[in-house]
Amino acid sequence: MQESKDYVARLARLDCCAVSDALDKLGLAGTVTGLAQRATSRRIAGRAVTVKLVAAHEVDKTHAAQHGAPRHLGTTAVELAGPGDVIVVEQRSGIDAGSWGGILSLGAAVRGIEGVIAEGPVRDIDEARQFDFPVFARALTAFTARQRVAEAGTNVPVTVGDVSVQPGDYVIADNSAVVFIAARDIERVLAAAEQIAAREAAMAKRLLGGMPITEVMGADYENMLQR
Repeated sequence: MQESKDYVARLARLDCCAVSDALDKLGLAGTVTGLAQRATSRRIAGRAVTVKLVAAHEVDKTHAAQHGAPRHLGTTAVELAGPGDVIVVEQRSGIDAGSWGGILSLGAAVRGIEGVIAEGPVRDIDEARQFDFPVFARALTAFTARQRVAEAGTNVPVTVGDVSVQPGDYVIADNSAVVFIAARDIERVLAAAEQIAAREAAMAKRLLGGMPITEVMGADYENMLQR
């Protein structure tokens, strides 16, 4: 548990561009663009608690009966998650319906959850802004999920962009992108990203010291991601 917290703390000190560059350097996938930051200006980082949504008619009635009274989508994830966790929602049904909403944002904020990333539409974004709760989403909507989409599972594999995300994977999100790192790869990705960030900081220092930008961004910069 402490090791996971340490990884999240190190990840939070980076930005998505450095982490994306590290993935490129290591030949790994994980960067997703187009998920705009909708509610705050803060960067978030943490471990993924996943939620998969599908069209409401696809949820088997037998499955629902076995699991008792229906629960609103996302509530199980909110109850499972806390500080250091990011809820990651897949809603790729093609239905214009909220995959996340205002009461969920409030419930997540109360529990100290870092934020939500939604591959799909979200609603009540003004409430998320009121709660200062970070929401990254593919689109916005006013349409309710009721009778339109339903939860197929919590802490199951999901897909965001073209990246497969497993429960417990690491994620960082800012105004540039959302980047997922498989739990098995976190140590080497962090090491590579920290090295890249340190080299870029040194370059910025040289630039501020008066070195011409053509010298600062020369062959060293172009070759920085070579394996």
